[in-house]
Amino acid sequence: MKDYLERVEKLRKDAAECALIRDLATDQAKRDLFDRLHSHLTVLADQVEQAILQRKTGS
Repeated sequence: MKDYLERVEKLRKDAAECALIRDLATDQAKRDLFDRLHSHLTVLADQVEQAILQRKTGS
């Protein structure tokens, strides 16, 4: 279980880094790309976290 939580933490950290790069980018195409990456990584982290919770509760 600990490895799953570490993965969620890494996904959230990567998403935060994408948001930072997005905010610092001067090129619109790069901003759009890193915004999409941020969104995808955040959704993925949420889904993994939800799967962990469901596994814990047996749902």
